[in-house]
Amino acid sequence: MTMTEDANISSRGRSVLFVHGRDFKPDRDTLLDLSLTAVRAGIERDYPDCLPAFDGLHTDIAYYGDLSNELLTGTGRVYDADLDVGDRKCVLRQLREITVRKRFGIRQYDRLPGKSAIPEFIADFVFPVFALFGLAMPIIRRKSRDFAEYLQPKSTYAMDVQERVRTSLCKMLDRGDEILLLTHGTGSVIAWDVLWQLSNDPEFNEKYGSQKLDMWVTLGSPLGERQVRKRIEGAGRDSNAPFPKNIVAWHNVAAEDDYTCHDKTLADDFKKMMSQRLVSAITDYRVFNLALRYGRSNPHSSIGYYIHPRVSKIIADWMNHT
Repeated sequence: MTMTEDANISSRGRSVLFVHGRDFKPDRDTLLDLSLTAVRAGIERDYPDCLPAFDGLHTDIAYYGDLSNELLTGTGRVYDADLDVGDRKCVLRQLREITVRKRFGIRQYDRLPGKSAIPEFIADFVFPVFALFGLAMPIIRRKSRDFAEYLQPKSTYAMDVQERVRTSLCKMLDRGDEILLLTHGTGSVIAWDVLWQLSNDPEFNEKYGSQKLDMWVTLGSPLGERQVRKRIEGAGRDSNAPFPKNIVAWHNVAAEDDYTCHDKTLADDFKKMMSQRLVSAITDYRVFNLALRYGRSNPHSSIGYYIHPRVSKIIADWMNHT
């Protein structure tokens, strides 16, 4: 029996839902196992007394990797799943060897091979200029074909992906669970759209409009990017309709040099949610992601985020205080 199956049996009152990000992904069970193992390793390192509670959580992943894999393969890209999984496991093994939380700092980060601030520099200064001339989407399409497809109006791909996330989340809501939603990268944009639909769309809000998540954790999120915010659900609407109404607390974690979240603070972008009392708190954190990808620094790595001491503390605090 897997750790996930044990958790599903032992507890149905408190749940964690992962939403992964863009690009090629391994199969559902492998991705969930890697994600859970990374989060659990961080809890074990920093809060070992919380392990029984963590192992008792119901855990799931809103998986749409088969959809993005199919879309990307259709553009001519080739995916080596065995190499991908092997590299992810290697990175996880290396990060688990760091047994002191204080070592997740700038000194260790500066020693990583291939570390570079150039991609984030380009995102900070070049992307906004291109956006002024209407070239934002071509840039996104070049860097991330699947995310660009998701952002297209009336995209069938977007609707299919949203349905996957919505179905997984609604199962937990239907049980009345206390929920921590853990989203990585562009998965946070999908999660936003689904949360907005559940609390504002007439198709869903009659049943789910009054239900709330305990906590939403965004990791390496592009929601701070204006060109992205212009395309999310609720954009351009008046009053408090632009926002989801089903989040109690929102924690945003952004890594140095992670160009996907080059705008690393979300509290300023969504401060109206606070003034309209739609969320209790939006808290931003800056961290250093020590993960590698094929031997080079990868500050956007989901595993590097999941195992980070800041994320471990957020999850431990949630388990201890709800």
